[in-house]
Amino acid sequence: MSTIAENIANIRARMNEAAKKAGRDPSEILLCAATKMNDADRVKEAVAAGVDCCGENRVQEIQAKRPLGAYTGKPLHFIGHLQTNKVKYIIGKVDMIESLDSEKLALEIEKQASKQDLVQKVLVQIKISNDPLKTGLAYEEATSFLEKISTLKHIQVKGFMCVATHTEDMDLVAKEFEAMHSLYTKMKAIYPQIDTLSMGMSHDYKIAIEHGSNM
Repeated sequence: MSTIAENIANIRARMNEAAKKAGRDPSEILLCAATKMNDADRVKEAVAAGVDCCGENRVQEIQAKRPLGAYTGKPLHFIGHLQTNKVKYIIGKVDMIESLDSEKLALEIEKQASKQDLVQKVLVQIKISNDPLKTGLAYEEATSFLEKISTLKHIQVKGFMCVATHTEDMDLVAKEFEAMHSLYTKMKAIYPQIDTLSMGMSHDYKIAIEHGSNM
C-alpha cells in the first residue's frame, strides 16, 4: 500500500469516527483531495485510493494534468480564487466551481457556460472568518446574492463553501462552522437543489463534520 493510499485510509477512518460521534452517516460525507502541486501520477494514485473528488486551485495545473487523465473517474472541482479572465478556460472542464464570490464572476460564468450550452454547478464561497487574506462573499450578503443569481440559466448553485479561521481556538472554528450550517439549512429550504456544504481543511475537518459539512 502506498503512502497516499495509507493516508487516505487513515483520513477516512477519522472522518467515519467524527461522523458517528455526531450521529451522522459517514457515507454522506465526501472527501475532496486538494491535488494542487501534485503531478498527474500522484493524483491518479489518490483517485485509485478512493477520494471522492479532486480539487485544483490553478487553471494551469488543470490544463497540464487533465490531458494526462489525472482526474479520470472522479469529479474535478476548482477550489481556488477564480479570476474572471480565467473562467473561459475551465468551463466544460470542471464539474464544480467551489469559489463563486461575486456577481461579476457569476455573470462571467453564465456567459461562458451559455456559449457551450451547459449548466455549471457552483458553490458560493462565504467569508466566514475575519482573516483579511481570506476571500469570499460576506455572510450577510448570501441571501440577496442567491436571489440575484437565481435567474441565471447556466449556473446551478449546489451549496456553500467556506474556510474557517486558521487558529488553535477550536471553539471559534466550531462557531464559524455552525454559522455556515445555519445559513446552509436556511437556503436549502428555499432552493431545493442545494445539497452541498463544503468546509473543513486538513486541521479542522473533524469539527466541520460535527457541524454539518458533507464535503
